Amino acid sequence: MLFSSMALADKTVVVGVSGGIAAYKAAELVRLLRKQEAEVHVMMTRAAREFIAPLTLQTLSGHPVMTDLFDLTQESEIGHIRLADDADLVIVAPATADVIARMAAGMADDPVTTVALATRARVLLAPAMNVNMWEHPLTRRNVDALGATGRFFTIGPGAGELACGWVGTGRMVEPPEIVLAAQRALATQDLAGRRVLVSAGPTWEPLDPVRYLGNRSSGKMGYALARAAALRGAQVTLVSGPVALVAPPGVERIAVERADEMRAALLERFKAHDVVVMAAAVADYRPATPSDRKLGKRKTPTGEVSLRIELTQNPDILAEMGAERRDGKPLLVGFAAETVRGDAELLAAARAKLAAKKCDLLVANNVAEKGAGFSVDTNRVVLVAAGGGEPTTIGPAQKDQVADAIWDRLREMMPHAG
Repeated sequence: MLFSSMALADKTVVVGVSGGIAAYKAAELVRLLRKQEAEVHVMMTRAAREFIAPLTLQTLSGHPVMTDLFDLTQESEIGHIRLADDADLVIVAPATADVIARMAAGMADDPVTTVALATRARVLLAPAMNVNMWEHPLTRRNVDALGATGRFFTIGPGAGELACGWVGTGRMVEPPEIVLAAQRALATQDLAGRRVLVSAGPTWEPLDPVRYLGNRSSGKMGYALARAAALRGAQVTLVSGPVALVAPPGVERIAVERADEMRAALLERFKAHDVVVMAAAVADYRPATPSDRKLGKRKTPTGEVSLRIELTQNPDILAEMGAERRDGKPLLVGFAAETVRGDAELLAAARAKLAAKKCDLLVANNVAEKGAGFSVDTNRVVLVAAGGGEPTTIGPAQKDQVADAIWDRLREMMPHAG
């Protein structure tokens, strides 16, 4: 599962671990939060220490673990009120029925409940308990009471086989899902209410039942754009060619393979969206007459193996959208992957494509440049907007960071930008 690295970078996240079998997952949660460049501090209840050692979480977080409110050494080094004040977000994972009940009752008798009640930051609860405990009216009342404060919110629990042997709802969601929920909690929701359509990945044009013509696009840039928009509150639809990526949570993915399938999916939907971002690398040509049987080797009269393929042009989806939209709606973004010598040629190619496709913004990159092409996790792009103005260069940077910067620019171009 992939994440945007922006929302959690340099944020202070306090992780509270309470006493349940899912406590072992706190180690992976802390590791993932650190990977997203968050500053992570851990606190534990007495019961939590029966399931996972504080030393494990100290090693992963890089900070002492708070386990005792009345330990003078811990209080001098950490300080539960300082943790509460410094936190940008508090995560309680697992959140057992016991710790939820004590927080709902306003009790603060261990590090986890004390910090959760003392902080002004939002508190993310990842419940984990027996299905009957989760469904008990008292537990539901406690969760609802915490949610009514406007400061506590929950993710999960999930359903499945539980450690106690029961099957049902009560499993703590996996750490990657908790990280994504944390990102949403801290991300600026400046795209809330916007409908976004993104295309991503390559198209595969069949040559015969076992072969196709395609390109090297991994879909990473398009998926990063879809993920960033969803984290910023947009309702996102992703039309994706064949890629080895998981759809970002909260994003509706429509899987296609050929260019004509991508065209149909996009033209059916694009007018109902506020922004359309055409990041897919759509094949320009396809075999004119695909074979319904595997093509074997063919020898020329001289004995050489040869195969000739007649190609026909695919429709230009971006140009069709540019011609069909009215009154500048939706906001239309094109991508241009070029192989050029230097930024001057890249800029010229971008401006030409911007005019030809009638889009509002053109994102161009030089795929011959190291770290800016297909399949890699980084990119360097140039943004050229309709109506003139100076081009903007983004990167080299991680594609998630490039995606956020592109949305920053698009947010400025949207009507009623705040």
